[in-house]
Amino acid sequence: MYTLYSMQRSGNCYKVRLALAQLEIPHALVEIDILKGETHTPDFLAKNPNGQIPLLEVEPGRYLAESNAILWYLVEGTHLAGETPLEHARVLQWMFFEQHAIVPNIGAAYFWLCLVKGGRELQQHALDDWMEEGQRSLNLLDKHFARNRFAAGANYSVADITLYSYTHLAEQCDFDLRPFAALREWHARVAAEPLHVAMDHRAAPLRVAAE
Repeated sequence: MYTLYSMQRSGNCYKVRLALAQLEIPHALVEIDILKGETHTPDFLAKNPNGQIPLLEVEPGRYLAESNAILWYLVEGTHLAGETPLEHARVLQWMFFEQHAIVPNIGAAYFWLCLVKGGRELQQHALDDWMEEGQRSLNLLDKHFARNRFAAGANYSVADITLYSYTHLAEQCDFDLRPFAALREWHARVAAEPLHVAMDHRAAPLRVAAE
């Protein structure tokens, strides 16, 4: 059985938990608090020298890092990866977009404004850039979903899981989604998918890292 090292309020961790839930893959969950430095203990660094979560233990002593690499490992060969080579490529296209356009802007804003005490003051110099670039990405997605039911086309895929994880949190970190009707409708479609779990859904953890 897989073991996922994850933090409840991390968007990168949430998308892995959502994929595991929708594929009904049994797994143990270890809650890690990055704000308490739990990814930089000697024990954790022995598992992932990069000191980041999510981290998936695929078998005893073998670990896979980077959220989108974990996602592709989990979904390859399933309906969430697409059915044709072109669909696979479109899924990957949006997964790459999420990593270079969504995570560095909306993801960063969410982390510093919602998770870190005093983060707004600490990152005041970066906020304008995050807002500008994040708004540009939201506008692009809104136009895309005005023409497409899901990210890679007509069918729900892991690309939707990937894009949803931080964009559905955007209003919590100062982004205004009111102008983006198509994006909000897509959020609703994703949330209505079978076996969807919300970010605050709590599966029973294997253990809490701080204990």
